[in-house]
Amino acid sequence: MALASVLHYWRVNFLLKTHRGLLLFLFILSPAIFFFPTLSAAQAAPQLKLIPVPSSVQLGTGQLIIDSSFSIAVTGDDDGTVKDGIDRFVAQLSRQTGIPFKRGAGNGTSKLTIHAQHKRESTQKLSEDESYELTVSQTGAELRAPNSLGILHGLQTFLQLEQPTTAGFAVPVVTIKDAPRFAWRGLMIDVCRHFIPLDVLKRNVDGMAAVKLNVLHLHLSDHEGFRIESKKFPKLQEDGSNGSYYTQAEMREFIAYARDRGVRVLPEFDVPGHSRSWLVGYPELASGPGPYSLVSNVDPVMDPTQEATYKFLDKFIGEMAGLFPDAYFHIGGDEVDGKQWDANPKIQDFIRTHGMKNNQDLQAYFNQRLQKIVSKHHKIMIGWDEVLHPDLPKSIVVQSWRGPQSLAVAAKQGYSNLLSSGYYLDLIWPASRHYAVDPISGDAAALSPEEKSKILGGEACMWAELVTRESIDSRIWPRTGAIAERLWSPAEVQDVGSMYRRLGELSWRLELLGLTHKSAPREMLHRMLGSDDVSALRVLADVVEPVKDYTRAESIKRPADSSVPLNRLVDAVSPESDVARNFRDLVQTFIKSGYKDQESERQIRSWLTKWSENDAKLDPELEQSFLLQETEPLSADLSAVSAAGLAALDYLDKSEASPDAWRVQQMSLMTSAKTAKAEVLLMIVDPVQQLVDASAHSQMP
Repeated sequence: MALASVLHYWRVNFLLKTHRGLLLFLFILSPAIFFFPTLSAAQAAPQLKLIPVPSSVQLGTGQLIIDSSFSIAVTGDDDGTVKDGIDRFVAQLSRQTGIPFKRGAGNGTSKLTIHAQHKRESTQKLSEDESYELTVSQTGAELRAPNSLGILHGLQTFLQLEQPTTAGFAVPVVTIKDAPRFAWRGLMIDVCRHFIPLDVLKRNVDGMAAVKLNVLHLHLSDHEGFRIESKKFPKLQEDGSNGSYYTQAEMREFIAYARDRGVRVLPEFDVPGHSRSWLVGYPELASGPGPYSLVSNVDPVMDPTQEATYKFLDKFIGEMAGLFPDAYFHIGGDEVDGKQWDANPKIQDFIRTHGMKNNQDLQAYFNQRLQKIVSKHHKIMIGWDEVLHPDLPKSIVVQSWRGPQSLAVAAKQGYSNLLSSGYYLDLIWPASRHYAVDPISGDAAALSPEEKSKILGGEACMWAELVTRESIDSRIWPRTGAIAERLWSPAEVQDVGSMYRRLGELSWRLELLGLTHKSAPREMLHRMLGSDDVSALRVLADVVEPVKDYTRAESIKRPADSSVPLNRLVDAVSPESDVARNFRDLVQTFIKSGYKDQESERQIRSWLTKWSENDAKLDPELEQSFLLQETEPLSADLSAVSAAGLAALDYLDKSEASPDAWRVQQMSLMTSAKTAKAEVLLMIVDPVQQLVDASAHSQMP
């Protein structure tokens, strides 16, 4: 808090008090009694383990103890959301503390009072106020919000504040005023390439609510599968899903589940491309001759020149508009392969007679027709970058997968937009790389305030070529927490080290919610090894990561559908190795100390010794598993690289330069060890190589 602001605050309050002299004396003697230190969001992050970081935090002194007497009182409006949210809150707080709480009315003795000023909208809207204020003192807490959405967010913050202390479980004395930076904070899950059951989606909705994400974008149709029941066109799911799809009754129940947690469900049906699953049952919609199969490599496209296509889509969109209450409807529109259009004389004649120049103009014509259908059914159309065209009304929303430049172009033309470029979880990037991506950066940073207001927010994207119901949680969490913070918290919140520390805290809390991003990979290791003791395999798994970008997808020759087993080590290991990252930080600390930090060196030696000895334990086990035999060279690399690191430390300790021939040999080893094996990368090689490089120079003064 600025000094001038503090003095003004006290001058005003002195006028309201009668015993001015006494108050002034107490103020000078002990100012901490009277006001909280106000922290910016960036300053608050290291002190509170919250993700996302709130907009404003005032830390006080002391804590509110959470014991079996903890109770809750509710005032104000409630449409049922607050009641259900409190029930979940109490159950989760009990899981976190082990205390069997009972929800009571409080009657003046409550420790948490909740007040929502009014009910939320009957259908959740983008423009709804999600703000809240949470005030905690040593005797109680109060949570206030304009509506129940803010109450839900405030309850999640309270859960993250809870910590064990010497006096018991407690939350710190604090005042939080919070609101999101962006109104649209989403997660897209592709359920087509590999079908994701509703129980998995539900626990991911719980994870979304925990980090204040508010849109679940379901990619419901693609080449590999059509995943929702249509009563008007039943062959869509009967022929296009291999039997794995959601019934309309199941989807209604799921939408209600998500709504209870403050999450909108946005449907996407990808047209005119990515449409093979549509055309298996209805080949007459295609631009080329069928028949079509889900597992073929054909990339068909709908025929935009026939009226029958639009009549079909009108009936279908009308049906889905009645099922999905959200105001937005995603039509895909990306990566349209024009080969069938080029090869079809009727379509080429249509292009010429309508004064079009190319296939892009034909797609724009299709999108114009489609937008009118979507609007007819009272929905707002969303599409990927490729739908952007000046002939489309400004009401559509453009979702950018190609980068901030296309985002800025759309905003300049007056279109609302979302950023997904930089948030593709299937690229297996570290959380820090996603964290560095801001919707208002690059070209978007130069936009006018009015143009920036067109940027609604962003969505993390989980494409499902290489995930199953077993592995999807580990690909989404906890990294999505970093993206959630970027979309909620003030732009100034940038401390990567703080983010990782808080992400670790979030991770175990998510497991308590029922997510399996940590437990499922452990079970996969047990299955691969066929043994109760996977300790040596865990040592290896903890320091490797899957190959990045689309390196692995490009190596799969057949379509990445449910027929492709995803049961190898690459499927079980985390997208980001916490152990390797922490080891890298230790090495950096040691180097920056001039190789004098004894504690860093002790920890480095401990890790290197453990890794160097692991292959002797693990190799006999690997030979017994057909799934793990491919990792034998990887295990050998871990041992050899670690031994080199220990030798480098010995040279540094003796202040003796390592021999040139030895370093040349180790550099060759490092180069080989950096090469992906079994489609995973050994992540400790670079920091060990730094130690080897450092050993070239004597440390003697």
